Amino acid sequence: MGLEIPRALSVGAIQPNIYIGRNYNIGFGNQLNADKFENNSIDRYTSEYAIKKMINANPKIKKIVKDFNPNLELNITGLNQLKNNHLKDVQNIARGITENLPFSLKSRVDENAVEKAAYLHDLGKVLIPKAILDKPAKLNPEETKIMHTHSELSYELLKTTDLDEKTLKLIRNHHQNAKKTGYPWVGKDFNADLNLQIVSIADKYSALTEPRPYKKSITPKQALTIIYQDVKDEKLHPFVFKALVNYAKQNETKTLVS
Repeated sequence: MGLEIPRALSVGAIQPNIYIGRNYNIGFGNQLNADKFENNSIDRYTSEYAIKKMINANPKIKKIVKDFNPNLELNITGLNQLKNNHLKDVQNIARGITENLPFSLKSRVDENAVEKAAYLHDLGKVLIPKAILDKPAKLNPEETKIMHTHSELSYELLKTTDLDEKTLKLIRNHHQNAKKTGYPWVGKDFNADLNLQIVSIADKYSALTEPRPYKKSITPKQALTIIYQDVKDEKLHPFVFKALVNYAKQNETKTLVS
């Protein structure tokens, strides 16, 4: 990958000590190469009316949740909290990563698909029971299995809408990676392309740096140290990581100034 790591992230600031060769290859294996008042807003996909309509249009949703939410109860309060916090944050981080990519890569980003996927990727959590979503402790294996259905649920809900297939695949696979060790299952032709890596790592960075019922937030430097392991494991391209680091530094500067 043209990646040389002489030492880990420096202790003082958010700064990766990495060298990336000029003759880089973006590939991993293959390549990296609502209601009427919301018609013009992405929020049209997140209203209670729209979600119920999606459920009625896709019988597969009921099959997925039959063992843990047979009555198809919607956690609209939880979804609104996500919209006001995590989803907006992921959207901003994804935008920041894109802006900090080298021009040759930035020109290959489908910014429209990335923006929409970043905001809608967790829509399926509206069907995850509140007791699991807000559990103030580590999930047990069965609860983890239920939680992991949220990305497929997001996909199955939104596939009944006018969203394009590229956006839908980003939403479905936002917990996957270039090594195919994430979820849900993907076939041998799966490619963790540049767009997916942006959405995936923006989601991970946001999740690490925000408080959750089961954990406290950690600092940007700590989050980047954790994410750097994905670079070493070849799950994340170093240029995407470098763009995230630059975004984090810029955001840190803005916070200090304000």
